[in-house]
Amino acid sequence: MEDRVDTRIAHVLIEALPYIQRFAGKTLVIKYGGNAMVDEILKEGFARDIVLLKQVGINPVVVHGGGPQIGKVLSQIGKESRFVDGLRVTDRETMDVVQMVLGGLVNQEIVSLINRFGGRAVGLTGKDGRLIHARRLTHIRPNLQAEAPEIIDLGHVGEVAAIDPAVVHMLDSGAFIPVIAPFGVGEDGATYNINADSVAGKMASVLGAEKLILLTNTSGVLDKQGQLLTGLSASRVDELIADGTIHGGMIPKIQCALDAVRSGVKTAHIIDGRVEHAVLLELFTDRGVGTLIRG
Repeated sequence: MEDRVDTRIAHVLIEALPYIQRFAGKTLVIKYGGNAMVDEILKEGFARDIVLLKQVGINPVVVHGGGPQIGKVLSQIGKESRFVDGLRVTDRETMDVVQMVLGGLVNQEIVSLINRFGGRAVGLTGKDGRLIHARRLTHIRPNLQAEAPEIIDLGHVGEVAAIDPAVVHMLDSGAFIPVIAPFGVGEDGATYNINADSVAGKMASVLGAEKLILLTNTSGVLDKQGQLLTGLSASRVDELIADGTIHGGMIPKIQCALDAVRSGVKTAHIIDGRVEHAVLLELFTDRGVGTLIRG
């Protein structure tokens, strides 16, 4: 029995070897969110995955979310969370909470976990080293009762205007692991909260990353029978959106993935963050655990 167990482990390592060789020296941008950020076993598994990637010569860059954590703190101070089309309305007081939670509590917890398992993580926000230049997001909603669409003021909600990756390059070359909270500064000096998927996609493009990996609370892109789809071209994804196979909340993630591969990222992956060690399984096994999209 022990010999068979040892052989099985050896086969797993041999299967991983060509992938480790292929990705050595490459940059991977990983958006970390969903269940993987709140389940203790999944959190530890993710941290170990990131440490292992760095140990075998791959450069992971982590961009994290934190919506549930922000909502919890807002509730504790008696402030109601308001959303418009899935976007959090962010006044000045809410933005203060966002900075505290994302840039402090959540970011430092991730950094501490990675370091606990032997990594050398460094926490960043978009403000550090002028990393993320932001602009106010103009949110437009069609209005069937009026000739012109409705423009909604979401407050301190932004989008990426530009990224200066100098500080990330410096950390990568120094054997550190960047962990980035997704907010930045506009030309007006104001701080803007930015969707983490969007930041991760733009970061992958600017860094010339080999892969963009988006952790989600779903298995990936499913067909109309509920079966997982993978190995999708950008044109095939467009077809799946057009025929309604891809719909609802999956569309923004898919659009983020498409933007990345169309701007030079080799592949984008939408993977199931509810699976322990999902990142390693997607990268180093033949089957993977999610949907791969290529340009």
